[in-house]
Amino acid sequence: MPTVSGEFEVKMQPESMSAVAAGSGIGRMSLDKRYHGALDATGTGEMLAYMDRAIMSGAYVAMELVQGRLDGRSGSFLLHHRGTMTRGAPGLTVAVVPDSGTGELAGLDGTLVIRIENGQHYYDFDYAFSEAPR
Repeated sequence: MPTVSGEFEVKMQPESMSAVAAGSGIGRMSLDKRYHGALDATGTGEMLAYMDRAIMSGAYVAMELVQGRLDGRSGSFLLHHRGTMTRGAPGLTVAVVPDSGTGELAGLDGTLVIRIENGQHYYDFDYAFSEAPR
């Protein structure tokens, strides 16, 4: 499985919640990302999150549409984020949504690891291609 790595920037903007979640402590954010390197793409998405800052436990989920080029192939795909924090210990899984690849990225599968070092965001993306469904 090939791995590509690079930097990315992310901007998050608070968004209003639905009446169902209002007052629950759940927050909603829009995501705007720019990936650099072998993944030369933009990412846009939505995130729902909750954090109990007193004990540093919480979780977030997000869906992100990535559009651009991966190792020279053009297209788009979706990433599904699932993160947890248990009393300060983080856990994160970011995976390609099955069969979400389009264009030359049809059949894409993989996982993306996010690293933050000295305030800069980095990604390591392990990916593979299978035959796209017909």
